[in-house]
Amino acid sequence: MAEAVKMPKMSDTMTEGVLAKWHKKVGDTVKTGELVAEIETDKATMDFESFQEGTLLYIGPKEGEAVPVDGLIAILGKPGEDFSGLLGGATAAPAANSQKEMSAQSSAMANPVVAVLEPVKENTEQSYSENGHGDARIKASPLAKKIAEEKGIDLSQVKGSADHGRIVKKDVEALSIPTKAESKPVVLAAAVEGTFEDMPVSQMRKTIARRLSESLFTAPHFYLTMSIEMDKSIELRKQINEASGSKISFNDLVLKAVALSLKQHPKINSSWLGDKIRFNHSIHIGVAVAVEEGLLVPVIRNADQKGLGQISHEVKDFVGKAKDKKLQPSDWEGSTFTISNLGMFGIDEFTAIINSPDACILAIGGIQSVPVVKNNEVVPGNVMKVTLSCDHRVVDGATGAAFLQTVKDLLESPLKILI
Repeated sequence: MAEAVKMPKMSDTMTEGVLAKWHKKVGDTVKTGELVAEIETDKATMDFESFQEGTLLYIGPKEGEAVPVDGLIAILGKPGEDFSGLLGGATAAPAANSQKEMSAQSSAMANPVVAVLEPVKENTEQSYSENGHGDARIKASPLAKKIAEEKGIDLSQVKGSADHGRIVKKDVEALSIPTKAESKPVVLAAAVEGTFEDMPVSQMRKTIARRLSESLFTAPHFYLTMSIEMDKSIELRKQINEASGSKISFNDLVLKAVALSLKQHPKINSSWLGDKIRFNHSIHIGVAVAVEEGLLVPVIRNADQKGLGQISHEVKDFVGKAKDKKLQPSDWEGSTFTISNLGMFGIDEFTAIINSPDACILAIGGIQSVPVVKNNEVVPGNVMKVTLSCDHRVVDGATGAAFLQTVKDLLESPLKILI
């Protein structure tokens, strides 16, 4: 009996998926656990393995098309079996005819130049005739010819407005074309005005738009900014990297300091769940990673229990997976707090939108060399600004300030992080 293959829900926030690539075609035999397609979710492109067996009788979406979760994407059954009842009113050719259609499509694509060039040829001939260029002589006034020569304009590309398509001065001057000396291609002024490019919204960008809009307009945000002197952290990082040969980053130091601070301030490590507030005992820190299509937030689990070296290794591994679209749902689910660091991009300070249902997110700016006051003297110093975004339904100002003070204390006396 024919069976419908539905779009699976491959992440907690997924509402639809895009068929990135089919690995099977109509008429192929499919076994349980066999790779059928690649599906682009809101977080990554993931392999879709079949839970059923049979012959692939029908393929719904083409590559690049989106299908809602639980929507029909394919039908499996026995060769020649009637599956029209599973289409819900849609029509489809049987497997045998589908093969013929595919062959016909392949044949049509074998000579795509004809389909493209034929209308271009017609347009060119029409333009040639309208310009009065049906004969070998171009009809243009002496002044128009002179202006065209000075500006490097090809008169065969100009449409004449005078009698019998004759080109006059105003026709040539209407074109915005550089001279020959500039060696630039001919560009019509009208072609420049209002040019644009439309790009379909990716699954990731759709989810980012939906989730962050819900967070910003649902959770009452407030923001707390604090300056942290990073001189001792800079020195400690240098010593660790020289002694171990590893590459501990400032972000790793911040992440560890935040994890230890969350242990002391459990209200920050909480979640708003509508009818209740959840105080999380485990500290799972999401690290925002910028990729081409948006932002992914893989999670460092039990960060308070891990050393700097292990944190550094996991962050680097997640960054690589995120950029290669190889993150799995287990990599990004379950954060209790989030860090977003734009310091490496030269950003001094910024505010971040909370990654719901987390109660807070910490925005990290770059380390700046600025004058600071020590022992009543103005001396050079390295200062980093951090901004905590808080959900006021869960966290109050004093609670958030106390948390930031602990983070500041740990980063300004970083040996405490190693104890």
